Amino acid sequence: MSILTLSFDNGPEPDVTPGVLDTLARHGIKTTFFVIGSKLESGERRWLCERAREEGHWIGNHTYTHSTPLGLSDDPDAAEAEIGRTQRVLGNLAHADRFFRPFGGGGNLDQRLMTARVRDYLVRERYTCVLWNAIPRDWSDADGWVERALGQLQGQDWSLMVLHDLPSGAMRNLDTFLHRAKDAGVSFRQEFPPDCVPILRGEIVRPMNAFVAHDTPTPPNAGE
Repeated sequence: MSILTLSFDNGPEPDVTPGVLDTLARHGIKTTFFVIGSKLESGERRWLCERAREEGHWIGNHTYTHSTPLGLSDDPDAAEAEIGRTQRVLGNLAHADRFFRPFGGGGNLDQRLMTARVRDYLVRERYTCVLWNAIPRDWSDADGWVERALGQLQGQDWSLMVLHDLPSGAMRNLDTFLHRAKDAGVSFRQEFPPDCVPILRGEIVRPMNAFVAHDTPTPPNAGE
């Protein structure tokens, strides 16, 4: 039986996130919402984060602007501007383990994720870096993503899937996806698969060279 951990990026959105929360509640599923910091300047969007947390979901940091993958940025202050600023905006909404998910520029798991400076910032400030291993591209295929997602679940024992609570129309199919996943024997878990967490509470626990631009070699014992 495969395991699925769901996560939602790029919200919250008043026209979409409430429906996502309602659907998750009907199915009894807890997830993590990786939110964009600038959106929380809106009182309505912040209230949605508060609702999500009250309903048992975890809240994580997904940069302040979601404009440029941090691995492509030459700004020496990018980590503080994008990650630190969002964490301050989140305040007590944030999970105690300081979850951060980098922007992959379309789901890419490569050196676009961060620079060595950003990695060192995450370690110094004791963040937990959460990546993914399933990305059905719901943002670009509002109806076809369901079949793609189900196919990705068949290829691995524990999937950490990225969906988006954005007004693309994709989330109208969330209920169908969850029913079909359950019918296929998938079980749901809120925790993250260890292979998707290279930094845990400020400690590098998995090799990161593949995700870090302008990198210096990860110490040989990192990830052991």
